[in-house]
Amino acid sequence: MSLVAIVGRPNVGKSTLFNRLVGMRQAIVDDTAGVTRDRHYGRSDWCGREFSVVDTGGYTTHSDDVFETAIRSQVQIAIDEADLVLFMVEAATGITDYDAEIADILRRTRKPVILCVNKVDSGEKMFDAYQFYSLGLGEVYSISAANGSGTGDLLDAVVAALPKETPAEDPYAGLPRIAIVGKPNVGKSSLTNALLGEERNIVTPVAGTTRDSIETYYNKFGHEFMLVDTAGIRRKTKVREDLEFYSVMRSIRAIEHADVCILMIDATSGMEAQDMNIFNLILKNRKGCVVVVNKWDLFIKDSNTMRDYTEALRSRLAPFDDVPILFTSVVKMQRIQDVLNAATEVYANYSQKIPTARLNEALLPVIEETPPPAWKGKYVKIKYITQLPTSFPAFAFFCNLPQYIKDPYKRFLENQLRKHFNLTGCPVQIYCRQK
Repeated sequence: MSLVAIVGRPNVGKSTLFNRLVGMRQAIVDDTAGVTRDRHYGRSDWCGREFSVVDTGGYTTHSDDVFETAIRSQVQIAIDEADLVLFMVEAATGITDYDAEIADILRRTRKPVILCVNKVDSGEKMFDAYQFYSLGLGEVYSISAANGSGTGDLLDAVVAALPKETPAEDPYAGLPRIAIVGKPNVGKSSLTNALLGEERNIVTPVAGTTRDSIETYYNKFGHEFMLVDTAGIRRKTKVREDLEFYSVMRSIRAIEHADVCILMIDATSGMEAQDMNIFNLILKNRKGCVVVVNKWDLFIKDSNTMRDYTEALRSRLAPFDDVPILFTSVVKMQRIQDVLNAATEVYANYSQKIPTARLNEALLPVIEETPPPAWKGKYVKIKYITQLPTSFPAFAFFCNLPQYIKDPYKRFLENQLRKHFNLTGCPVQIYCRQK
C-alpha cells in the first residue's frame, strides 16, 4: 500500500487535512503551533484506491522548542519513507523562510510532490495562492481542510501521482503473508529462527535489536508462505532514535500487508496496554490473528494456571475473543509447530468463501426464530445473506429496513456466523443493505 506524507511548517492545517483524509478526529487540532510532535498514521481511499497517510509535526529551525530537532528528523524520515509528499502552505501568510527551506528539501528528493495551499475559503484568497508557483514545485492546489473545499481535486491529483501497484512483479505474490508482531524483546526473532531452523535473524537480550521488517520464504512440513519478522512496537513516548522511527513505521506497514498476524506477548508481564494497542491495530486493519504467550517456562504454574491465564486473556481481548491462544517457550522449543498450524488454520478461515446457499440455509431459520427487535413499530425482515468479495470475511444481510438493525443485533449475527462456520482468528464485518 502506498504511503502519503503531509509535511509543512507549524500551524498550516496538516492535522486538519489528515483527519479529513482518514475520516476521523485522530490527530489533535489546535491553533497553537507545534501541537503535533509524533507522526500519526491512518488509512484513506479515493476512487477505489487505498493508501496510508502520515501526519508529521511542523518543520522549524532555530526555535526555542526542545522537540524541534526530533520533529525535523521525523519529517525527514517521513519524506524518505513516503511514496508521495503533500506539502502544505497557508494562503494568508504567504511564502515564509520555513516554506522556502522545505521546498528546497523537496526539490532535491526524487519523490512526487503535490503543493496544496490551505485556508483558501473565499474567492478573494484564491489570488493569494498564485504566489506559491514561485516555489518551483509545479501545480498549486487551493483547499480549505476545515470545510473540505478543493480536497476532491487534491485527492484526484494524489491518486494519479501515486505509483501504480504491480503485485504481479513479486515472485511470491499470492502466497499467504504471516507477520510476527509484538513489543520489543518478546521473542519474535527467536520464533522466526526456530520456525526456519536456522539463525536467520540476530537475537540479543537488548530490546530493539531487529530494526527492519525481514521477509523470508517458508516451505516446510507442507506449509508454504511468506514469514515476516518485524521490529518491536513501543509506545510513542519510549521511541527515541531515528532508526527506531523507521522500524515502527515499517512494522505498521508489515501489519497492513499481512494476511495473518502472530501477536507475541511475554507470559511474565501479561497482556499490557501496548499489547492491546497492537491487537487493536491488527483488528483495525482486519487481519487474522493468533496470540502466542511466549516465555511460558519462566511462569510459575499449578494445575489450572494455563486455563485461568487463557480465561483472563480472553476477557482482555473481548469482544473479539475468538482467537487461538498458544503457550510457547521458544528457547526450549516447546509447541513451536502448534504456532505454525494455528496460523495456517486461521489463514484458511480468513480466505474461505462460503456459498450463499449454505449461508442462507444455516442462518435464515435462526433469524426467523430470533428476528431483529422492532423499532418505532416497524419490523425488520432479513431476506437473504451473501458473502462479499473482500480479502477478509465480510457479509451482506439484505433486508427491508437496514437502518433499524443496531449494533447489538449485528453482534448476535456475528456470533451465529462463528457458531455455524469456522471463523476462529478472523475479524468479521457485517453490512446491512436495502433489499
